[in-house]
Amino acid sequence: MSSPSKDFCTLCKEDNVTSDAVTWCTECEVFLCVECEKHHKRSRTSKDHKTISAENYHELPSFIKGTSNLCIVHDRKFELYCSFHACACCVHCTTDKHQTCQTMKPLSDILKQVKSSAAVPLLEKDLKDLKENFDEILEYLRNRVSTNAKQKSEAIQNIRSMRKSNNDYINQLEQQLLKDLEIEHSKLRSEMETLLLEVDKRAKQIRKLQKEFSNMTKYATELQIYVGLKEIEKITSQEGNYIEDLKCGSDLNERNLHMTTSLALSSFLHDVKSFGEITVDTRPCNVQANVGRKDQAQYLVPVPTIDQIKPSFSNVLKVPKGRTFSFVDCCILPNCNCLTLDIVGKDLLMFKNDGTFITTVVSFKEEPYSVCFVKDDTVAVSFYTACEVALVDIGKSKVDRNFKFPKVCCSGVSSDGQVLVISMPTDKNVIVMNLLDESKQNLEGIYLHNISLVKGNIYGTNFLNNTISCYKLSGEMLWSLKHQNIDEPLGIALDKNGLIYVACRRGNKIVVVSPDGKSCRIILNYGDGIKTPQSIAINIKFGIMLVASGNQGVDLLLFKPELQNLKLFFIWGNSKIIICTHC
Repeated sequence: MSSPSKDFCTLCKEDNVTSDAVTWCTECEVFLCVECEKHHKRSRTSKDHKTISAENYHELPSFIKGTSNLCIVHDRKFELYCSFHACACCVHCTTDKHQTCQTMKPLSDILKQVKSSAAVPLLEKDLKDLKENFDEILEYLRNRVSTNAKQKSEAIQNIRSMRKSNNDYINQLEQQLLKDLEIEHSKLRSEMETLLLEVDKRAKQIRKLQKEFSNMTKYATELQIYVGLKEIEKITSQEGNYIEDLKCGSDLNERNLHMTTSLALSSFLHDVKSFGEITVDTRPCNVQANVGRKDQAQYLVPVPTIDQIKPSFSNVLKVPKGRTFSFVDCCILPNCNCLTLDIVGKDLLMFKNDGTFITTVVSFKEEPYSVCFVKDDTVAVSFYTACEVALVDIGKSKVDRNFKFPKVCCSGVSSDGQVLVISMPTDKNVIVMNLLDESKQNLEGIYLHNISLVKGNIYGTNFLNNTISCYKLSGEMLWSLKHQNIDEPLGIALDKNGLIYVACRRGNKIVVVSPDGKSCRIILNYGDGIKTPQSIAINIKFGIMLVASGNQGVDLLLFKPELQNLKLFFIWGNSKIIICTHC
């Protein structure tokens, strides 16, 4: 690795002098040599400036070294911070790009506790978790490479073993067939050789007798010829009978050796097209990554605690006149448009992000109970008494799929786009359903009313026991909270910081619970317009929260806590939405 180029004093270079730099001033953003550093420390304007060694400066990340204290447009020092645009500004920027921004704060207030803020250890933990995750994944991948190599070796061994087994077996069959051939051939040869010897013996006797007959007729007397003819007649008669017996019997039948291969072997040669097949099966990896907080790095300000959540209000909006709505649940889409369930008309309704009514997405035959965003243009709607959950395509305004759950009432529903989680309070059960293959897992013994699935954890309300609980997706309980401020909890939702917001119906209030489930606080109550709140929804990206409230579910509230640059919206009665500005 090449060493960095030599640094020269910035001030000396302006006088055409090259002096080796020893320090870097983080305020002036210049390199200083030994002499210039002495003057720098004695100067009233720079004596309090922080300096670091040139070596330490080069150890900083490139994006840090590229960060300046001066505005590149106006060449003025940054003094303000715009929460809306999440950027530092100089005084001239306020009259340029930030004239309408109402969230300008002194930059010093933002930075004074940045090193001691909760964000530092949290980000440090995030980096540690990411490193551990990558190390674990690298180890997993290396193990997979090694495992695949072993699998290949085992496959080769199995192929050769199968080939050897087949060869050995075929050789065994071949030897047995050759043995049988030898036995049959030996039997035939023995029989034929025995017969051949007998016929050859008789043939020799006839040839001898034929020679003796010629001599007899030449040299014997008449008496001798007479006696000889009688004897020869007897012999020829016997041998003629023998030949007739051979021809009429089976001894001269033609016997041929044939070899017929096994039909199974012939079928093997015809039907078997390959020695085997190589396949690759894919299974989910067993790496349990600690996902941490994906969006924490986007925020420079400290993570707010429950004591710092301060809702604010703004604006007035209209909804259609002459319509009677009774909202039981709501959710916010990624584009900030709002969906609500109307139990009176059995409708799924859509509002613009400013609260203006858009359309009735779809009307149902049964009374809907809960709604949640799934992914793309798909939302899930549960039907309590119908024991059913439907997937609705809001772009096409139609129901895509229905899932029936016999004899079990479906209450709250939530999704992360991959799985659908449905609470079944009457059965003390939670169902986790894979949306890809529709496989189901029952988490028995979990009594929850409304639920929210966030980052692999299930958060839920127990209406009867006045508790808030958190479970792993496997069903293991992480924590449960029972608090005097939690009274008949129904709706539940989480924000980007992991804070849990709960709608408490009997207490006419919204409470916020800490991520660890150890503390809670009332943030909205009856004085803020909260009337028997039924459900609650949060858009994590924009921090907008929607609350359905009222005895018949006719009021709707939408807000953002101040620290997250959020707004609060109200729907009063059946005809208008009231949005009040934050003071």
